[in-house]
Amino acid sequence: MTMPHWPYPRWIAHRGAGKLAPENTLAAFRLGASHGYRAYECDVKLSADGVPFLLHDSTLERTTSGQGAAGALDWAALSQLDAGGWHSRGYAGEPLPTFEAIARHCMRNGHALNVEIKPSPGVARMTGEAVARAAERLWAGQAVQPLLTSFEPPALEGARDGAPALPRGLLLDELRATWLDEARALGCVAVVTNYRLMDERRIAQIHGAGMRALVYTVNDADEAQRLIAIGIDGIITDAVDRFAPAAS
Repeated sequence: MTMPHWPYPRWIAHRGAGKLAPENTLAAFRLGASHGYRAYECDVKLSADGVPFLLHDSTLERTTSGQGAAGALDWAALSQLDAGGWHSRGYAGEPLPTFEAIARHCMRNGHALNVEIKPSPGVARMTGEAVARAAERLWAGQAVQPLLTSFEPPALEGARDGAPALPRGLLLDELRATWLDEARALGCVAVVTNYRLMDERRIAQIHGAGMRALVYTVNDADEAQRLIAIGIDGIITDAVDRFAPAAS
């Protein structure tokens, strides 16, 4: 798969608004927008009854009032959890959002979305397929489709099977020998690495393969300028209050 026209803004707000609001919530997306962001990254997994929803961790304790494995609960139970109080009092009671709620929010506001498929253990391929099919349904007819990414190749295989026309990206925290071949085999349009792994040579490799190069999570201004100077296509950041996306 190739994308001659890259429709996504360079600056992407990590999990909605970085660390300024409870991650992966509608409140975070709203705060990111208040700082001028038009593109967001979020994590999506499945509830026990197959509802795609936003959460990063496999377990609930860090960012919700719940306990145990996130994928073990039905959406009815997950929807009752407090996903904001852990961050600060002002966000107490903020709920976990469904993927559909985030999709509707982004489309209403003309925002782009980078969806990290974040499966619970053992269900990577199934999660990738379900999230991709949901995205295809939700964004039907939209000019800009979501970019589906994952660290787990089986999740991207599922996404490819579920909605082959949607763009995909391989996430990497380290460079294994086969990384570029994997991205090609998965039909990816992008490779998204830890920013420490990205240099001019790596960008040239990715661009030479017809893909775009993105990085996470850049919070230092000098590092951001280095990456922009060598031709990076996308920067995921927590520092939504320090980087002005409209200026770059």
